[in-house]
Amino acid sequence: MATAADRLLRRLEWQVVRRLEGQLQGSYRTVFRGTGIDFADLREYTPEDDVRHIDWNVTARLDEPFVRQYTEDRELTAWLVLDLSASMRFGARSGPVNAEPHRAGPGAGEERGKDSTLTELAVSLARLLTYGGNRVGAVLYDNARQLVLPPRSGRQHVLRLAHEIERGTSRTPEKGATDLGAMLRLAASTARRRSLVFVVSDFIGEDWEAELTRLTFRHEVVAIRVVDPVELDLPDLGLVVVEDAETGEQILVDTGDPQFRLRLRAEVDAREAAVAEAMRRCGVRAHVVSTAEDPLQALVAMVRDAKRRRR
Repeated sequence: MATAADRLLRRLEWQVVRRLEGQLQGSYRTVFRGTGIDFADLREYTPEDDVRHIDWNVTARLDEPFVRQYTEDRELTAWLVLDLSASMRFGARSGPVNAEPHRAGPGAGEERGKDSTLTELAVSLARLLTYGGNRVGAVLYDNARQLVLPPRSGRQHVLRLAHEIERGTSRTPEKGATDLGAMLRLAASTARRRSLVFVVSDFIGEDWEAELTRLTFRHEVVAIRVVDPVELDLPDLGLVVVEDAETGEQILVDTGDPQFRLRLRAEVDAREAAVAEAMRRCGVRAHVVSTAEDPLQALVAMVRDAKRRRR
């Protein structure tokens, strides 16, 4: 009898791999590529270049900025760094993993929580990357438990990843603010060789900017921030008890109070601007995925963005 993880993988293979198969064609079989590690040549710097590739010795000698060019690896190692903390359990929890391929198309009216969105994104990314012959590893993290899956390829490896994410999200998470810095340090110490790293989190936590910046020194990093619409715009529900998912603290608020809504809107806008600015300073490619949108549509947009950047 097929498990929930197996049903999820079969559904995503049907919806994602077939849908993106035409966009994955090319000399290296995948649009998700790292920058390579083998030095090939030098050329003059242009404003679009990554400043990390500037050869400072040559620049000093010639008094003109030059960048190093690298040959791309034909085999890519990718890592999925997955935040399974308490705040990622927020939102509707329905059963998309039980949908059969012929019954559920993309965005078939499913309500998702942030953990369900993370699951679909992670499993889809893993299957797309292994479909191209690449190896994928994973770091599953919450404050109390961490699991590292070494990089491997093949469908069975993706199936195990789906199963471990399902196990991780079904456990009751430990209360307390998420130590995202520790999660990123674990990822950096685990991924020794230069890799493509996807960090999937809501980035609700402290002290992650410096560690995310350090991760970019060695790796190409893509940040996928999962958000729920209620976190951005609390609906008018009258008097409600609001609980902090990570600390358990509860407060009674009047969501219909205009002054409260104005203050909340200002705080949300400030937080969103601060996170976006931190991502920019870290030098990572950042994508925001809402639980209200189809994760597979978001993945298609990410693939198209990656192809535009490569061109």
